[in-house]
Amino acid sequence: MTTSRNPEQEAGEDLDERFNSSAPQRSNALSNKVSSILSASYVDSEIRDALKTLDGKKIVNSAETRRGLRLDVQKDVIDRNGSIIKDFGHVAEPLKRIGSTIHSLNKCCEDMRRHVTAARQENAPVLEETSSLLARKEEFETKRQLLDAFTQHFIISEEDSLVLTSSSEDVDDRFFDILKRTKRIYADCQVLLGSENQRLGIELMNQSSRSLNKGYQKLYRWVQKQFKTLNLENPQISSNIRRALGALAERPSLFQSCLDYFAEAREHLLTDSFYAALTGSSGENEHNPMTKPIEFYAHDPLRYVGDMLAWTHSTTVSEREALEALFISDGDEINQSLQAGRQAEPWSADDNEAFDGRKALGELVNRNVTGVAKALRQRIEQVFQNHDDPVLLYKIANLVNFYCITFSKLLGAESSVLTTLSALEDSSLRQFRTVTSDTVSSIQAELFAPPTDLQIPDFLDETLTQFAALQKSYDSSLTPPSSRTADFAPIISQALNPFLAACEKMARQGEDPANSIFMANCILAAKTILSKYDFVQTRVSELEAQLATLTAKLIEYQHAFFLHTSGLHPLLVALAPLDDSPDSLLKVPTLPPFQQQSLSDASHTLDDFLPSALVDGMENLKALSSTKVAQEVTTEAAERFCEDFEFVEGRLGAVDALRGKTEDDAEGNDGKEVVMLRELFPRTSGEIRVLLS
Repeated sequence: MTTSRNPEQEAGEDLDERFNSSAPQRSNALSNKVSSILSASYVDSEIRDALKTLDGKKIVNSAETRRGLRLDVQKDVIDRNGSIIKDFGHVAEPLKRIGSTIHSLNKCCEDMRRHVTAARQENAPVLEETSSLLARKEEFETKRQLLDAFTQHFIISEEDSLVLTSSSEDVDDRFFDILKRTKRIYADCQVLLGSENQRLGIELMNQSSRSLNKGYQKLYRWVQKQFKTLNLENPQISSNIRRALGALAERPSLFQSCLDYFAEAREHLLTDSFYAALTGSSGENEHNPMTKPIEFYAHDPLRYVGDMLAWTHSTTVSEREALEALFISDGDEINQSLQAGRQAEPWSADDNEAFDGRKALGELVNRNVTGVAKALRQRIEQVFQNHDDPVLLYKIANLVNFYCITFSKLLGAESSVLTTLSALEDSSLRQFRTVTSDTVSSIQAELFAPPTDLQIPDFLDETLTQFAALQKSYDSSLTPPSSRTADFAPIISQALNPFLAACEKMARQGEDPANSIFMANCILAAKTILSKYDFVQTRVSELEAQLATLTAKLIEYQHAFFLHTSGLHPLLVALAPLDDSPDSLLKVPTLPPFQQQSLSDASHTLDDFLPSALVDGMENLKALSSTKVAQEVTTEAAERFCEDFEFVEGRLGAVDALRGKTEDDAEGNDGKEVVMLRELFPRTSGEIRVLLS
């Protein structure tokens, strides 16, 4: 048997033969081989795998091994291929069995397909009829659901209709829910009117409209019934009443009728309460021991009027607070309901203004207290008729004015209560002017000369006392500071000026200085009363101007008294026409008052006058009520007297100096000694000022 060699052995033998054949060729081939091996890249993965495989066989590098290397490798490949084929042989058998199974299954499926096709052909009419029945069932179910939804939405049950319309059923949350649902049905019926068949929409709309009208009528009667027994003093007012008013606002005519009924009932109730507060008895003439009757306890007219006004204000505030819970808390709801109601009843809408809860509340409260305002006016007018005290009338006017301002903020400027109070204020002021005018007329009819003590007359004293009370009352009023002076000016012209004018008329019947002193006393008294308040300072300035005029007259009188009593007046009269020229000065000694005896007597008179001059001057003004004014007048008169004396002193000194110079220069003197005027009248202005200071 020939031994087969593998390719590696053959390659080795061939290499040895070529190596032995020719040395030069072997040398070149070896070089090329080495170069080829060295230039080969071992980065290739296949080369690396081949090298790893050879390394795993642990082959010894020998010539025999190299010669049989290829054969060994091929043998391994063949062995492994045979192993794989053997393994696939084991798999092929199950695959054959699976193929037969699949074939039988396909045959079974084909048989079943033929049976199904045959059955489908037989059951096709039944299935078609079943589909038609199912479609009709679905259609009927849809219609049933639509009918149920329509009935539930648009149809009101008999029970609900009974709750909505029957007066025997109470008005509660269920009633309002049914009413709301009925309104929604009525509104949704408009959608049905847009369909082709409008008959259903019209019938449902008529039915819901009748139910709504009956429901609103029931609600209207229920609200009226509740208003009869409604206690506004109870802070827990039923929420159903507020809901009823909000719902009833959708029928403006019924809503307004309820308000009118409520206002009338409250007007009678508050009027009865007012009379009960006055007398202490209720409408059934039963005395309430818990209340203090105003007519029994308020003996003072001002307190009587004030208590009535205070009760009216307190009641109005309570009424407003109580009604706020009915209208203001749900103001938006009522506004929306009224807007909807105006669309439903366009004939009942006067305008398109939005509902103002505050304004409506004020109007309702104003209507509720109208009866109280009428009764209040009657009582206060009785006070005016029974009293003629101007101070009381003016205080009442100020008190009414205070409540006018208060009610204008509470109810608005157009309320009947404010109109009543404004009329009462005008009536009080008119009565005040009438009483004051009558008093002035009676005084002027009996005017007489000033009293001997020159003090203010009794009527002026009483007038100033009253005027002080008027000022105090006005100062406590709420008149704005910017208009206080102008608003009080008419009171001055009515309650003060006529009496001062009467005093001036009395003063004209006297003589100076008594008339000036009397009038000054009157003005000083008035000025004292008026000086306490800022809003009469204009009149105080006028009085000060009058007083300054009277003071000037008294100064003139006092000055004249000083001149005549001191004997200085003849000297001033004699010197008045002369000037400062030497000729005029030389005439002075020849004048009668400047003769020796006359001038000496004048000096003695002056000496007698000076010690008691101020005392005598103050004695002249002792009737003046203000010692300060008397001192000022006397001081000013003394100052003028001192100036006059300085004038006389200067002229006498000038005359003496001129006469001395003339005598020295003259010749042929008869030997008589010239007597200087200053020797006869030696007092100096310094001495005069000291003695009169």
